[in-house]
Amino acid sequence: MVTTPHEPPAHPAPPVYVVGGGPGGLAVAAALRGRGVRAVVLEKSDAVGASWRAHYDRLRLHTTRRLSGLPGLRMPRSFGRWVARADVVRYLEKYAEKHELEVVTGVEVFGIERSGEEWVLHATGGRRLVGSAVVVATGFNHTPNLPEWPGLDAYGGEVSHARAYRAPEPYAGRDVLVVGAGNTGAEIAADLAGGGAKRVRLAVRTVPHIVRRTTAGWPAQRTGILVRRLPVPVVDRLGAVMARFAAPDLSAYGLPRPDTGLATRQRQGAIPVQDVGLVDAVRSGKVEVVAAVEGFEGGEVLLADGTRIAPDAVIAATGYRRALEPLVGGLGVLDERGRPVVHGARCPRDAPGLYFTGFTNPISGMFRELAIDAEKIARAIARRAARAEARAKAKAKTETKVEAKAAAKAAAAAAAAKTETEAEAKAAGSAKAAGDVTLPPEAPAPAGGGR
Repeated sequence: MVTTPHEPPAHPAPPVYVVGGGPGGLAVAAALRGRGVRAVVLEKSDAVGASWRAHYDRLRLHTTRRLSGLPGLRMPRSFGRWVARADVVRYLEKYAEKHELEVVTGVEVFGIERSGEEWVLHATGGRRLVGSAVVVATGFNHTPNLPEWPGLDAYGGEVSHARAYRAPEPYAGRDVLVVGAGNTGAEIAADLAGGGAKRVRLAVRTVPHIVRRTTAGWPAQRTGILVRRLPVPVVDRLGAVMARFAAPDLSAYGLPRPDTGLATRQRQGAIPVQDVGLVDAVRSGKVEVVAAVEGFEGGEVLLADGTRIAPDAVIAATGYRRALEPLVGGLGVLDERGRPVVHGARCPRDAPGLYFTGFTNPISGMFRELAIDAEKIARAIARRAARAEARAKAKAKTETKVEAKAAAKAAAAAAAAKTETEAEAKAAGSAKAAGDVTLPPEAPAPAGGGR
């Protein structure tokens, strides 16, 4: 998929390259285009929204449609309040089309480095692309993370990452262990329980905060927006109070209330689990909560409490890695967890012109924050481009003045030389005229010398 803007700029400068054709990358590209800055989106797959195409069928946005639109295009009312995965894909396709974004698919970027005031991207096919700025938007859920459990290599059973899960039908009548109680693990467990699996167990290492998607019509996302700027201790206390009224106590089923506050946990990288069926499935016994997985031995899974179980299939909902090290690992822009040290409109101190978006997991909603960051990044890049253009014009003006001064000096020197040459020629002509004068002959002396 390749689209191009209507008209190239009159004085084309290197474009801004956006790495990643997901919602974050598309939003930045649209915001840049709206400010007259050319942006080229590089997507390694064959279409935009690749990660959303790969998610399980049941998935819906955990944020409301009204608060999930990207800059310049609202999500249609026909999508409903909680937008389905397939509709998100359609929305991203329509978004790229409406904004006429310049998207180049099938191009993977392997490395980014700075070259003077510009950035060089090394991409598929030996391409060397030069940009005025780079926005990295490769996504929070980039590379599946499968723990290196002891005995996993020798395990003869079926083990897959949640990325490969699409629907419950292949697991009908089977005993399934889902590992990980984040939003993905909780939703897959509920999906399996309602989709015909014979037995579903959910292995939990860290008890999650569970919140209702809505309470009396009020979406959890709006609460997240309201409290996101408050101090962590305050949000932790508010979260504990709200949980007593809005979230059931599942201690009897193996899911006690967490001993770490909601905001504290979010700072550690874990957002609350929105209940889209897990609570009812646990209460009804359709999903059994078990201890964390410690390893594999023979055909059995070893749990932290010493229990051994032998499921027919194991689905690891164990998260993703950002996988930014190969891309920018040598630039000193990542923290100890491999995440960008800054995001949004800020650039790393030693990497001006390098931006990151989509590498946080906010309780206020990913799409909403992507939209906000896109506008901020575009504004920062546009200002940076304007300053660069002003410097270039000032430099060109100075050079023009210097050239004009030099030309005037040369002209004056030439005129002086011409005047001097003419004077010399005139002098030479006068001398020649004097040498050519013929004097009259002297009169002969009188004979006899006198009278």
